[in-house]
Amino acid sequence: MHPQRVAPYGSWKSPITSDLVVAETVWLGIPPILVDGKDIYWTEVRPADSGRYVIVKRNANGLTTDVTPKTFNARTTVHEYGGSCCAVANGTVYFSNFDDQRIYRQGSDASPKAITPEAKFRYADFILDHRRNRMICVREDHTNPGQGAINTLVAVDVEGRSDMQLLVSGNDFYSSPRLSPDGSRLAWITWNHPNMPWDGTELWVSEVKTNGTLDGSKRVAGGLTESIFQPDWSPEGVLYFVSDRTGWWNLYRLRADISQLYIEALCEMTAEFGRPQWLFGYSTYGFESADRLICTYAKNGMWHLASLNTTIGKLDAIKTPYVGIRNLLVEPGRALFVGDSPTEPTCIAQFEVNAGNIEVLRRSSNIVIDPGYLSAPEEIEFPTEQSLTAHGLLYSPKNQDYQAPLDDKPPLLVVSHGGPTGAAWLGLDLELIQYWTSRGFAVFDVNYGGSSGYGRVYRERLKGKWGIVDVDDCTNGARYLVESGRVDGNRLVIRGGSAGGYTTLAALTFQRIFRAGASYYGLSDLETFAKDTHKFESRYLDSLVGPYPERRDLYFERSPIHFTERLSVPIIFFQGLEDKIVPPDQATRMFEAVRAKGLPTAYVAFEGEQHGFRRAENIKRSLEAELYFHSKVFGIELLEPLQPVPIENL
Repeated sequence: MHPQRVAPYGSWKSPITSDLVVAETVWLGIPPILVDGKDIYWTEVRPADSGRYVIVKRNANGLTTDVTPKTFNARTTVHEYGGSCCAVANGTVYFSNFDDQRIYRQGSDASPKAITPEAKFRYADFILDHRRNRMICVREDHTNPGQGAINTLVAVDVEGRSDMQLLVSGNDFYSSPRLSPDGSRLAWITWNHPNMPWDGTELWVSEVKTNGTLDGSKRVAGGLTESIFQPDWSPEGVLYFVSDRTGWWNLYRLRADISQLYIEALCEMTAEFGRPQWLFGYSTYGFESADRLICTYAKNGMWHLASLNTTIGKLDAIKTPYVGIRNLLVEPGRALFVGDSPTEPTCIAQFEVNAGNIEVLRRSSNIVIDPGYLSAPEEIEFPTEQSLTAHGLLYSPKNQDYQAPLDDKPPLLVVSHGGPTGAAWLGLDLELIQYWTSRGFAVFDVNYGGSSGYGRVYRERLKGKWGIVDVDDCTNGARYLVESGRVDGNRLVIRGGSAGGYTTLAALTFQRIFRAGASYYGLSDLETFAKDTHKFESRYLDSLVGPYPERRDLYFERSPIHFTERLSVPIIFFQGLEDKIVPPDQATRMFEAVRAKGLPTAYVAFEGEQHGFRRAENIKRSLEAELYFHSKVFGIELLEPLQPVPIENL
């Protein structure tokens, strides 16, 4: 063991550089994973290629190739966040292209050909209807800006030779169209404002006539206060789905007796077999055989893989090295998924059911990092308001080359995740976690009330209380770590993106515990957001804050932009200039207010970036800029040079 150098927390030099964070790295996890015969397909995001979304194929011999040409970007913007944007059959791939949002058909030896018209339409959540030579999907119509986006289910001819066929319309949102194995029935999920899909959705089923139209549509589950997730048909044509009717997203199926349909629970647990539908195409279960499911579920925030006998309801755990399991695809003999590990890069993994083996097919990065520089998560449950407890993951400083002076305590970086109906990231995160812990920071990723993974009651703690419960939990989490002697109470930082950026700004405005902050495309004015955002989230604040404009007073009271006189600490802002979800005005107004107060502040904007940074150079710049900012604010003498960022009022 080599000798360690003594240096203050926060100053250490680390091999986990910003270049390493973005080098040779792709993002895995955009749903879905697809199988076509012996070939496996998935989508990956490449920061080094301007954040382009690329469909990748792995053949039976293990050879991996790019499917989409370099001039195409396989990404849909339905709901702005997108998700499932492709389908494949017999070697032909269908995908949505980012630049024009048209659907393209690409054969194994041909260039992509558009099969939808040039129009302001967007498409997502594709399912192939082989019997009728068409594809069923969600369509989002933006042809009439004054009317707003219109969402429907449509059928698209896979050759592009006939007009689209409207199948279902009239509600605000649709997702998850799924055909029965014989193509005779279609199931789908729908919901209306002001609900989000984790608040309440409906599951509908209809007969599909020979000409492709629907007949006898019927709601079979769900409602205003029941969230349905991932309908799917078993090999014998039984409809399965996930519902949180008991307060937990559990598995169910639709049964029929002589007189009526009824819903049967498969395996009731205080665990989550579903997740918030921010993206299209999420999947947590699939059929290995007629009486066996492979499924994944979250308990106490951690995800597990299991086998479920659907005849007797017996659940058997499958041991894996992963704490996060996503985008599960199951077929006879195997299951494919995205696996997140706290010590290794995210991967596409294959589980062989009979042998019990797990094979890694693709990693998000091939870089190997010595475990001496990697901090492992520690689950923390801490007291918060109303005599309740909240949760978080603590990552302590870790760098085998350094030790801190005996009287030193580490600065704490509190992370408020996005959503806010999201959860702390469970995998190896070089950017958000290890970059900081290897430099001597402690990082606390807070699963504040409102986070998913702990049941509906925990998720609904935030109902009407956004800007209060999340802020209290982040504050109380930091206070708990200070009082337990684990971090420096004079060097507490909070940072977050999007909804987490709002929590960050609210905590800095309305609380007095944090000494600095970093807001990534965060909201500062709730009223502006309610009036000027995209359709999917345009009524989200009805449940998080209150109906608008009836409760305009609450929107004013919880907006940091109106109370900048209370600010007393430095803040750095990061913003994509093409962000349609949280427009740049939200950041610039707050930055100007902080600057006018004479507080140290900086504003870093990126051309061409939207909601979340996808380009390698911008990820690198924002990471270094935030570290530079905090080092200047706290007087930390870094042991490695960084490109300066202009700081006002320093």
